[in-house]
Amino acid sequence: MIRIVKADSIEAIPNSLDQAQIVEFLHTHLDRFRDDKAAISKAIDYAFSDQAGKGGYLLLALDNERLAGALVMNKTGMQDFIPENILVYIAVDADYRGKGIGTAILREAFETSEGGIALHVEYDNPAKALYERLGFSTKYAEMRWHKGS
Repeated sequence: MIRIVKADSIEAIPNSLDQAQIVEFLHTHLDRFRDDKAAISKAIDYAFSDQAGKGGYLLLALDNERLAGALVMNKTGMQDFIPENILVYIAVDADYRGKGIGTAILREAFETSEGGIALHVEYDNPAKALYERLGFSTKYAEMRWHKGS
């Protein structure tokens, strides 16, 4: 049976896991949509920060003590003009996909987040259909400019 654990500090991560294992899990199971491990770790550090304007949490889906899914949510500190939270990463182990774990993690995020949630998803990401089915909508096209380009 899958249980979902919320961790809003490094101390709240279950004893069977550590941050490096969660980073490795996300890096592996984000597949072609992954960032490098340093970026994933930085998002977790941000979630666990107690500095003003930062914070967030992790949701960990556990099958006994095996990590089956994970989510990283960061607070934006900008609730007056963008959503209060940004879903930075969500991944489910390939062995567990199609069993409702991603949906369960997202529903838990809806319950535990204060305010709205934004996320970035590539148009060809198969998870986009799940996000839309759960109520996410496309309001804007995100455009980026990179210094030095």
